[in-house]
Order: sequence, then structure tokens, then C-alpha cells
Amino acid sequence: MQDAIVVGGGIVGMATAYHLVRAGAQVLLVDREEQGKATAAGAGILSPESSANESDDWFDLAAEAVDYYPKLIAELHTEGARDTGYAPMEQLVVAVAEDEDAAFSVLHKRMIARIERRGRNAADDLELIDIDTARELFPALAPAHHALRFRRAGRIDGRRITAAMLEVAIRNGLKVQSANVTQLTMIGDQVSGIVAKGETISGGAVVIAGGAWSGEFAAQLGITLPIQPQRGQIIHLAVPNMDTSRLPIVTPFHGHYILPFADNRIVVGATREFVGFAPHTTAAGIREVLSEALRVVPGLSDASIAEIRVGLRPASPDHLPVLGRVPTARNVFIATGHGATGLQLGPYSGKLIAEVVLGKGDEKRLEPFRVERFA
Repeated sequence: MQDAIVVGGGIVGMATAYHLVRAGAQVLLVDREEQGKATAAGAGILSPESSANESDDWFDLAAEAVDYYPKLIAELHTEGARDTGYAPMEQLVVAVAEDEDAAFSVLHKRMIARIERRGRNAADDLELIDIDTARELFPALAPAHHALRFRRAGRIDGRRITAAMLEVAIRNGLKVQSANVTQLTMIGDQVSGIVAKGETISGGAVVIAGGAWSGEFAAQLGITLPIQPQRGQIIHLAVPNMDTSRLPIVTPFHGHYILPFADNRIVVGATREFVGFAPHTTAAGIREVLSEALRVVPGLSDASIAEIRVGLRPASPDHLPVLGRVPTARNVFIATGHGATGLQLGPYSGKLIAEVVLGKGDEKRLEPFRVERFA
């Protein structure tokens, strides 16, 4: 019998399993390796201060999550995992058209307030710069009306950090099974395990971290879990003649981004489509992503398309994650609903859930994110 069973092997499920086994628990991770998992496709921008999400509850969680990353990366390196894809970066927030000026002003004020909310001096982290300075930082940038330089952003590669946690967790005793969990087994109001491949597997606790697919267990648990898949199409551009190692993230105001990686690669995206479970690219989606990227950074027009990724983000109606204990079952926990910020929040969310499963966490900390809010 396992101490805990984690359903879902994306960044949130993997982080939960990682923290559980690091604490000495016997854990089984079950993942059906569904096409369209958000972790494999996400860009991984770490910048809660510039997020459009206006919730203070979300921001406080995201700020804690980003602050936790250096500790986690150091821990993984100590355990022998080297390739995590984590890097601190600068960020440019730019308004390149007149219709973005008002939104730029609102975000500028919000970023100052959020920096100060974290106890920092906004003048040290954030600077209003002219377009010439902005184009020195990112030469391919279009002429812009306004630009902000934010010095405390970062990035994470979802595939690499998840693989690193898996590597370390397996060495610490994690068991992994590729299977589809078809139902939970219950005795009264307590879950005794899962059914996968027709086999019943016993567990002392079950964590549902199945991303966009997490809602499949809602009916059996008697809860409302309105998680919808939000498709994101993301394009990786190859720019062999451009030094991308010191370029900043670029964030404009039409819901897209430009994220450089050090290997002559720039990621541009992403669409936000509610089209059900349809993890495939579309002509319209590719046009949208490229059009917006070239509107903001026309100097990328000669780049070649190296790869297109598609992910189904688990989106909640109030744009907050769903974290915590299920009220209808004493030993079932949920960790999903992170939307487009799963890579930013995922490892820390997994840590918080693991602590609650082990009876060591502060469940009041998760109060704003409990599933009961949808009842």
C-alpha cells in the first residue's frame, strides 16, 4: 500500500510527488501521458508583477512561488540534477501602439504597487525607459510608445524542470506507472485507492493533479470542479545569427509574449482558445501568434520555425488555481486550475499540497483556492 497516489505527471503532479518522497513517503505517480499536456508546451515566464491577473490572493501565491524557485533549483542541483532550464532574466513591457497606452499606464501602476507589496523598492526593480534604450536591449523591437524595464523576471523550461524532479524523486523511491485512472475506490467518505488498467491500487491519500483532465473525478466525489481546457499554440523560432543569451523577455498588450532562450531560440505565443480537448495546431492559431510577434518584434521576420507546441491549460472560471482537501472525502486533495501560469506556480503548489497531505501544512493558507468556492 502506498502512502499517497498522485494522479497526473505534469509539473504540479510531479512537484507534489517529489516533495512527498523527499519527506519520506511511499508514493506512486500515475500518468496516462495524454497528448496536449500543458507542462510540455508552456513558455515558463516568471514575472507575477506583470501579470494581468488582478487578484491579490493569486499574486501573493505567485510571488511566493517565484521566490521558491532558487531554493528548489539548488536542491535539485545538490541531488545531481543539472538541467532545469531556470534562469533569472530582465523583462521589457512595451506599448507599441496608441491603443495600448492606457493599459500600459494601468500596468505600470500595478507593478509599482506589487513590488512594494513584496517589501521592495520599486525604483530598484522597475524603470521607465525610452525606446532607444529598449531597442538597445532588444534590437529587433519595433518602435514603441512606452517601455518598462523590469529587472527581477525569470524563465523556467517546463519539460526540463519536470524531468529533473522526476529523476531525483525516482532516486528517492518514487514509483511511476503509465496508466489511465478510471475511478477512485471508496469506503464511505474515504478513498481507499484507485483503479488503473483494471487493477485496484491502495493508497492512504490521493492527489488529483490531472491538469485539464482533473474534472473527470468530480462526479464521483460529489463536487463541482469547472476546469476547462484552454488551448495554447506556441511557436519556437530559430535565430542562428542572433545572440539570444542576453535578450530580455518582451511583454506587449495583446495577451502574447516573446521569450528568448540562450540557444539561439525565441519562443513566441500564445493563443488562448476554449475549443475543448483539441490539442492540435491550426492555421488561424499560427497566423495569430506570428502576426502578433512580428507586430512587436519585426526584426524576427527572417527567423525560421523550429517547432510548434500545443498545450491544454487547466483554466478555472475565476483564474485562480484549485488547491486543497476535497470536502467530501477526507483523504483526497486537488491541485489543478493554474491556467497559463502552471509553470510559474506549479512547483510551489506541489510543495504546499504535499505538506497538507503529510499533515504538516497550513490549510488556511489555501483557503482562497479551495474547491468549495464553486459549490
